[in-house]
Amino acid sequence: MSLPPLVEPAAELTVDEVRRYSRHLIIPDVGMDGQKRLKNAKVLCVGAGGLGSPALMYLAAAGVGTLGIVEFDEVDESNLQRQIIHSQSDIGRSKAESAKDTVLGINPHTTVNLHLERLDSSNVMEIFADYDLIVDGTDNFATRYLVNDACVLLNKPYVWGSIYRFDGQASVFWSEHGPCYRCLYPEPPPPGMVPSCAEGGVLGVLCASIGSIQVNEAIKVLAGIGDPLVGRLMIYDALEMSYRQVKVRKDPDCAVCGENATVTELIDYEAFCGAVSDEAQEAAAGATITPKQLKEWMDDGERLEVIDVREPNEYEIVSIPGAKLIPKDNFLMGSALQDLPQDKKIVLHCKTGVRSAEVLAVLKDAGFADAVHVGGGVIGWVNQIEPDKPVY
Repeated sequence: MSLPPLVEPAAELTVDEVRRYSRHLIIPDVGMDGQKRLKNAKVLCVGAGGLGSPALMYLAAAGVGTLGIVEFDEVDESNLQRQIIHSQSDIGRSKAESAKDTVLGINPHTTVNLHLERLDSSNVMEIFADYDLIVDGTDNFATRYLVNDACVLLNKPYVWGSIYRFDGQASVFWSEHGPCYRCLYPEPPPPGMVPSCAEGGVLGVLCASIGSIQVNEAIKVLAGIGDPLVGRLMIYDALEMSYRQVKVRKDPDCAVCGENATVTELIDYEAFCGAVSDEAQEAAAGATITPKQLKEWMDDGERLEVIDVREPNEYEIVSIPGAKLIPKDNFLMGSALQDLPQDKKIVLHCKTGVRSAEVLAVLKDAGFADAVHVGGGVIGWVNQIEPDKPVY
């Protein structure tokens, strides 16, 4: 679907800008008019991580006049495998500040606004109001629904992307001209059902593949060229090197953009998505121990069955001494229950405590009343007990 340009063109391009963007200017569909529109555009990128890194770099290189960055996190060594806007010397720095330096190194003509805060219902409307288009580089469902609902309420388009292992997705959501994110995904998946990239991993270069598609779509919407991914979901399989598209229709019963919308203001998105299910929270109440407590039990010779519910590749990176690997899915399917000892206290752990809490709920329901799990997981163990071990 062809759409009108989102922004008006700037008054002029300087001589330096003409030289810089010459390869754009000689493309008939872009030309001087399109480049002036990019110069006049204000684009906000939510996140300066895997998707935000290539998105910010290519938006700057393309000549977008004003870039906003919403980011509260700091650069960690594990980020560098995919978050190419940061470098080794940036470890420990604000991601937003690091991203700003890289953006200005690419294009000093770009104005960069930093929003050094976590995006939530209290600030999203004020932050979004100053921008023409939003690029969503987030990696959690609560923020995705927050971004979507704010954009619908403000009538702003946003370019969405998602990555996991070797798979990526991208689309343009703009309720004035097509569906929104809730039309595609009316409800978030059950807590713990979809692993995060931190749990399941992501091929680093996949971020560039999807991030560059997001920028491509942003340019088309801003300049009013081509056929943006409004009403279409692009699905990319890096292992098969295949692209396919799925039509996404506007849902007349959508809770936020439908004819009789029930979501007319922002809600509690953490509660809506729920990182941990109610059952897991209930099971963990009074049955959560610290890594130090586990170490004390081990040293005292307690009869324990320490079970690691992560995946085999995670177990190979780092593990708690003596822990037995039984992945979470084995418990969810019930196959692991019959082999659990009845004469030992079951101690579960995962990376941070989310997956082990979900498994704990299964065990409690199966009659293992004294089972516990380790709050903070193997990351907490390394930080408190064996700091020389690697973390991921």
